[in-house]
Amino acid sequence: MNDNNKVMLYTLSTCSHCKDAKKFLNDCRVEFEFTDVDLLRGQERENIIEKIMALNPMLTFPTIVIGEHVIVGFIERELKEVLGL
Repeated sequence: MNDNNKVMLYTLSTCSHCKDAKKFLNDCRVEFEFTDVDLLRGQERENIIEKIMALNPMLTFPTIVIGEHVIVGFIERELKEVLGL
């Protein structure tokens, strides 16, 4: 998978929609990275929140980045479409 299709999730450790998104990607055997934002502290947390707000000004979770695509929330149909599943 090249960087144009890299899958990154910004999640909360307690969020059921975030857990559903991770499970869906695992079930589809899609490689992804994730950051549980609520487990970060200090400057690292501030930096990630700033990055997410540039992609999703409402700062809702999950925020899923696939290449240049940003999907806000766990929307299975949209994920399948962007991933070509």
